[in-house]
Order: sequence, then C-alpha cells, then structure tokens
Amino acid sequence: MATVDRVLPWRRSAAPRDEVLGPLLDDQGHLRANVVIFVDGRRSGDRVALADPLSAHSRVHVLQALSGG
Repeated sequence: MATVDRVLPWRRSAAPRDEVLGPLLDDQGHLRANVVIFVDGRRSGDRVALADPLSAHSRVHVLQALSGG
C-alpha cells in the first residue's frame, strides 16, 4: 500500500538537507510545526511516520505557513 512517506522522495534521501528541506523537516526528519500535508483535501494526521494511505489517484499537497515579522 502506498503511503505519504513512500511518495515523498526527500523523506528517504540520504543527501544533506538544503534550503528547501530545512524549513520543512526538523533535525529528527519529522515535519516542522508550521508544515502541513493534505491528502485528497484532508489534513494528514500522522506528522512523524507519514503513514496516511494513498490511492492510485490521490493528490498530496505540502504547505508551509509563513511566519515572521
């Protein structure tokens, strides 16, 4: 079964995190508090393992909230 974790290549990458991944993942490889993933229009409930199931036609959106002053 496909899951969010399996379709996001940056979760499996051994490459060093760059300026794109740094704002998305913490030092444990988990989503930061200001990042959210939606699967088929519903917010993902699993921020650590990203084990939400996907169908063959699922749409996954990764969004980061803007913060700062």
